[in-house]
Amino acid sequence: MRPTIPPAPKTADDLVGGRPPLPAPESAPGKRQAALFAATITVVVLCAADAVARSYPFGPRTRNVNDLGNQYVPFHAHLWDLLHGRGTGGLLVNWQSGYGASFLPDLGTYLTSPFALLVALFPRDEIDLAVYLITVLKIACAGAAMAWLLLRLRPGRWWAAGLLGASYALCGWTVATASYNLMWLDGLLALPLLCLVGERVLSGRRPLVGVLVVTAVWIANFYTAYMATLAAALVFLLRLWLTGLPRRHKLTAAGRAALTFGLGIGLAAPLVTVVYFGSAHASEGRFTRFAPVGTQDLLARLLPTTYSFGSPALYVGTTALLLALALPVHRAAPRRVRAGWTLLVVLVTLSMQWGPTHLMWHAFAEPQGSSYRQTFVVCALLVVAAWHTLSYGPLDRRALAAAVGLLALIALVASGSPLVRFFAWPVFLTAAVGALLGLLLLGRERPVLRMAPAALAAVLLVGAQLGEATATDAVATRMRVDHMDDYAPWGERQQQQADAIAEADGWPRYRTDPGREQTVGNDPLEVGGQGAQYYSSHTSAVLSGTLTALGYGWTSGGRSLQSLDNAVTDAIFSVGARVHSPPDPHQNWFPQDGTGVTVTREAVPPLVTVRPSAATGSFGPSPYRNQELLLGARVYTLPRITVRNGAGKPADRSTNERQGVRVGARATITARCRAGSEVYLWAPHFAGTARLAGPSAQGLTGRFRADFRPLTKIAAMQRLGTVPDSGRLTIELSPNRMGVVPDQAVGCLDTGRLHTVVRHLRATGATKVTVSGSGGTIRADLPAGSEGVAVVAAPRIAGWRCAAGDATAVPAKQYHGLIAVPLDGTSTSVTCAFRPPGLRLGTAVGGAALVSLTGLGVFGAMRRRRS
Repeated sequence: MRPTIPPAPKTADDLVGGRPPLPAPESAPGKRQAALFAATITVVVLCAADAVARSYPFGPRTRNVNDLGNQYVPFHAHLWDLLHGRGTGGLLVNWQSGYGASFLPDLGTYLTSPFALLVALFPRDEIDLAVYLITVLKIACAGAAMAWLLLRLRPGRWWAAGLLGASYALCGWTVATASYNLMWLDGLLALPLLCLVGERVLSGRRPLVGVLVVTAVWIANFYTAYMATLAAALVFLLRLWLTGLPRRHKLTAAGRAALTFGLGIGLAAPLVTVVYFGSAHASEGRFTRFAPVGTQDLLARLLPTTYSFGSPALYVGTTALLLALALPVHRAAPRRVRAGWTLLVVLVTLSMQWGPTHLMWHAFAEPQGSSYRQTFVVCALLVVAAWHTLSYGPLDRRALAAAVGLLALIALVASGSPLVRFFAWPVFLTAAVGALLGLLLLGRERPVLRMAPAALAAVLLVGAQLGEATATDAVATRMRVDHMDDYAPWGERQQQQADAIAEADGWPRYRTDPGREQTVGNDPLEVGGQGAQYYSSHTSAVLSGTLTALGYGWTSGGRSLQSLDNAVTDAIFSVGARVHSPPDPHQNWFPQDGTGVTVTREAVPPLVTVRPSAATGSFGPSPYRNQELLLGARVYTLPRITVRNGAGKPADRSTNERQGVRVGARATITARCRAGSEVYLWAPHFAGTARLAGPSAQGLTGRFRADFRPLTKIAAMQRLGTVPDSGRLTIELSPNRMGVVPDQAVGCLDTGRLHTVVRHLRATGATKVTVSGSGGTIRADLPAGSEGVAVVAAPRIAGWRCAAGDATAVPAKQYHGLIAVPLDGTSTSVTCAFRPPGLRLGTAVGGAALVSLTGLGVFGAMRRRRS
């Protein structure tokens, strides 16, 4: 006789009536099996896809595209340094980037996921492998969490829950968008976890656990946690409506949920507020106005192996899509369940396409880059809808035919989209046939090919999922590298730079700059040193504006700042050692000249100098004059220049807001300067190369990289060599697109005058500079009788408070964008301490949340004891 299976516990869906759930296991072992199965499928697909695409670590192609190579890998490398006690700075100030940047906002944005700590277990030169494994682990855990949630929502077959959990983890958003933005993957995991918190609220179980889960996900990445919280709230409200409970009970449950989430977010406030204010003080960056995608492209992204950067990747697998499409007509499910989940999926999908709700999903801030970061919410809802279809029993012919018809209609409409490439159809049709056969077999009772129908169905469905998900991931991996900037993983180049920097390092006596020829946008974090380079969502507007005025270059609308090889700015920012590397061969920009990594050293003023008076005047249009303003002396000659085209005729004047002359083909610049002066060229809106004619060029070639779309890239000032004995200099320009050369493009530096100024600043500057272990306090000892103003060679970002001698600390003054402390002639030291904006407010909110949680816990314990 067949054993009797006890009835499964009732869920919210059961309370609305309808067919009872399948007696499949809902026990903890069943959930564990489903979670493990989902994680296994996810890991297998991710590794197989990278092997097919020949991507790192299973092939020669790098996976470090865009911000993954420029930001996330370097930030994880910096975390490795901090965990091993090797970083410059601490949790408060990152002294390696941007001449001193607030670190807590970056920590909260990129590194507070508990998975990030795993980098400490890997060797420093295997940081790319560490980041890859963290990425895979996050995605696998998201699949496991979703599988657990599905069985918590409705009892059913554990392997089916695991399969759909993997469908969620391997959705199009994950493989196309989030796999190289690994901090967003915390949101992928957060959504099912927050939905589980909602289920605990409905059942009244362990409120403290729910609060701590909310806190953990908001700390891990508050940006995607915000989106996941909105989604979990919608799911909770729908579940509450489906229970059919009296209104009073519904309001009580909603109040418990609001309290749980409110306390959880409150406990995370010390970090969340710091991140928020860090964004408020950041450079504006490059934002694109939202434009919804067309219906063809929207539906195309439901199909496997489709890819584009600017459309929502809604793919969840053909099986999950078929099941979700069948839900509205699956008569075994109660009407309210069918109507509720279908309507929720449709409304959330439409909300991505409407400007106001699209902005709401992104915390009311236009995203920089990918426009559909909330897509994982729709993918989750599709998977949950699919699970409700499957958990109420096999599909009848009517429901299956309707689902197949809708799927065919989607494919027909999507066929007009350029996103559906030729290789998509074999993958889609194969997966569709496998999914259809598998779902048909689930409704059979007689054996097929001497196998139980359910077992054969599982083989077909899992096989279809493995095949199409692997193909989709592999296509996304290959096409990302073809369409985006990419960067080499850690190799010999980075190791040579790191060794050279370690040998030359003299912090805080002077800075060691990793060099103008950068490998990634955050070289100081990856290879060491202390430079201007800094790429973050929190690059301050003060830093970006100051460095732009001094002739520095940047990309990403001013959020990715570059180094500047200039003797004057090196003196201003106390750069005593500078690394020189050949161009990165991975970029294929210019061939290497055969030289390796070298280091040059210069005697520079200390990190804290004394100026005779407070800042006067303001920055103007010439970076040469702006540098002199910060230095405190005139050291440049700005000659009158003549720009001629290849035919020897004067170049045409620019007709737009960029003042100067236009150059689109080979041209020359001629001028006269004092012999022996150093020649610099400042052409922020010029793209190409510039070379000083004659032997005085010393083999230097200025490489200018500008983009003429608004707010994207400007080129840095370049040193080209020395003025020949004749005093006449000729600069040969080789543009690769139309650009503009400003009227005061050439500056001739009198190095003798500069050395005189440096000797004076060294003689009157700080005799000793120390920086605290946290990086948040800098102290300088000054010569007796110092008057005027002490200037710290660091940007005056919000949060600095300074004092001279034993005086009370007050908000720091500014000296043309740098930290300044007034001196009265009696103080022999200055001390500056940094506290990130928002930390005090966040601590107060977090403390109040902790007190409230403790009080509620004590009250609950007393109440239980009395009862």
